[in-house]
Amino acid sequence: MTSTPWQAAMITPESDFDGAPLLRKEFTLEQGHGGIAKATLRATAFGVYEAFINGSPVAEDVLSPGWSSYEWRLRYRSYDVTALVGPATVIGVELGNGWYRGRLAWHGMSNLYGNELGFFGQLDIEFDDGHIQSIASDTSWQAGPSATTFNDLYDGQTIDARRRQKGWAEPGFSPGTDWTGVRELAFDGGRLAEPVGPPVVRAGVVRPVEIFTSPSGKTLVDFGQNLVGWLRFTVQGNAGSSITVRHAEVLENGELGVRPLRSAKAADTFILSGGEDSFEPTKTFHGFRYAEITGWPGELTEDVLEAVVVHSDLERTGTFECSNELVNQLHRNIVWGLRGNFLDLPTDCPQRDERLGWTGDIAVFAPTAAYLYDVKDFLQDWLLDLAAEQKAQDGLVPITVPDALKYCPQPAEFPAPESSALWSEASVWVPWALWEAYGDLGVLRNQFDSMASHTRRVEGLLSSTGLWDSGFQFGDWLDPDAAPDQPWAAKADTGVVATACMYRTARITAQAAGLLGKHDDEAYFDALAARVRASFAEHYVAADGTIRSDCTTVYALAIAFDILATPALREFAGNRLAELVRDNNYRVSTGFAGTPFITHALTDTGHVDEAYRLLLEEGCPSWLYPVTMGATTVWERWNSMLPDGTINPGEMTSFNHYALGAVADWMHKAIGGIRPLVPGYAKVLIAPQPGAGIDWARTSLKTPHGTVRVEWKHDGGTFRLKATVPGGVAADVVLPDGERHPVVGGTHSFSAPAALAVPAGA
Repeated sequence: MTSTPWQAAMITPESDFDGAPLLRKEFTLEQGHGGIAKATLRATAFGVYEAFINGSPVAEDVLSPGWSSYEWRLRYRSYDVTALVGPATVIGVELGNGWYRGRLAWHGMSNLYGNELGFFGQLDIEFDDGHIQSIASDTSWQAGPSATTFNDLYDGQTIDARRRQKGWAEPGFSPGTDWTGVRELAFDGGRLAEPVGPPVVRAGVVRPVEIFTSPSGKTLVDFGQNLVGWLRFTVQGNAGSSITVRHAEVLENGELGVRPLRSAKAADTFILSGGEDSFEPTKTFHGFRYAEITGWPGELTEDVLEAVVVHSDLERTGTFECSNELVNQLHRNIVWGLRGNFLDLPTDCPQRDERLGWTGDIAVFAPTAAYLYDVKDFLQDWLLDLAAEQKAQDGLVPITVPDALKYCPQPAEFPAPESSALWSEASVWVPWALWEAYGDLGVLRNQFDSMASHTRRVEGLLSSTGLWDSGFQFGDWLDPDAAPDQPWAAKADTGVVATACMYRTARITAQAAGLLGKHDDEAYFDALAARVRASFAEHYVAADGTIRSDCTTVYALAIAFDILATPALREFAGNRLAELVRDNNYRVSTGFAGTPFITHALTDTGHVDEAYRLLLEEGCPSWLYPVTMGATTVWERWNSMLPDGTINPGEMTSFNHYALGAVADWMHKAIGGIRPLVPGYAKVLIAPQPGAGIDWARTSLKTPHGTVRVEWKHDGGTFRLKATVPGGVAADVVLPDGERHPVVGGTHSFSAPAALAVPAGA
């Protein structure tokens, strides 16, 4: 908070005005204090808001204040509006339903957080002599109707241009008889929180690549990229006529493929005034590549439409490129999947009646995210909500954060909510990924109580055998061999998956405790990890090294989490994993749990060739299969679209789900060759592991200490590597033949015989 105390009240219009009211407050500057030194507006809402000073937007953010755990954290934003304030000034605010009052989840429920929209804001004007004039939301404000007659994040927005009130947020406007007063809502100011993460913004535009007619005669627009946002255009037509835009990610049989949206209508309607109208539906968002447009007056051409890309304001930090264009497209798909799903919080998908902060997805994707973008503040903000939800639920980390599902009906066949392996692990794995990426102990310090609380809760769920083998588990969710309507029916034993996850969690929590000087906690969680490891070995690992359920995921997790007790068992697991990969003809056989770790497990045990062939496989299921089918984002299922071009019959079929894109972490580290030797890249390991099918790679990463760049290629019979390290930063450069070269700062070039750089049999 600024030094000026809050004087504001949470206000709501006396009329709901179709869920999209306008609010205004006109005032004049106090005299005798000189000029304006600074003017700051602080604002938040029950719902979403757009704020204006004298008709100008106060900033570029949209959908503010975003979605947080409103019961405990209602974030406000602060804006420097010095340049906008005049002798006569109007504060104008548009409200919408947003996450607070709109539909959430697939149960058809809305109003989960409250029935009334509200605004809470204060403009503080500091004059040259130090005097401060404060204009706060109170019952002197006015409210009126906007041009929006319907708005919902899932279902879309309706804008009637005939209802626009010119100058409503400017001085001198005279509200009509349809304007009303406002009243005060009960509100606990203790819920107010400064945001840690960045706002949601318009991050770019995408133009159409084709406009065509479907077999049924519908006008379809292809933007060439699956994205998240809305359409923006200017048009003129007959007053009262309407244009409707429906959105979808894919086509099926040449028509808009809307079945994956489930109940989300994802449709915007624009009613024309008869003059020139500009439309932009900023109170909703859609996940789409294709738009179906009906009612357009005259000929629709590509130059009049643009898709506005919307996501949190994040800085790009990591790049990757290689000689295989399919792999490059896969990487671009992963980047676009992050962009679409990092809209104020890390969601599973951006298009259907869900769009929730599923914890399991980000638990495994956080390392990839932290390479591609600076997500430190973004994820720290979300972790504050996780901790708030966890504290309110006696240490239980819910499967979604914010936890809208706690307000929704629980199916009778499902048990009461409880900690879930990998999903609830987000409380530990995400802070650790941020520590490794940015080297900021403050992240661990802020989250340690949450980390420890989760680990202790799961300790209490262990059976008498010391295993986490009871209760419902998502397990290796969406194993490609599971039936479309049974995504939990994986090959991997759920107890093996859960116990391995618990071991990793206990180890990380112990390490975090040590770094923070909490040595009693460190000893406690180290001992817990040792007990879990011993139980895993006793009950899940046979004498010959076979792990229960003998499938790729269990070996990948055992290797990646280092749960196996001896080098011999680790060697067996690596060999067995490689054998299973070969036996499956290099098709993917893992789900949410195994996929992020399988290529790491292969290369860490010397099976570089199998890792590359697994990545480069194009048949279904594989990472490149969706690319060959024209995908521009990562899919939820390996076969969200079947080879014949039809949509997977399963109820959950998203075409923008980043979780399976967690393989990019391996691409950055193993192919690209960049990884931290010290958290935050204070010391760097540069060690690309080349393999058949990729002849060169280029990577770069903007670290807290500067940019690291690595380029390598096969040049005839020679492997050549060029590495650039920030000044003063030490790095170990390890060539594929194992030769190690310590360097400090600058650009360094190395070479080795290519025969030593490519694994035998490649």
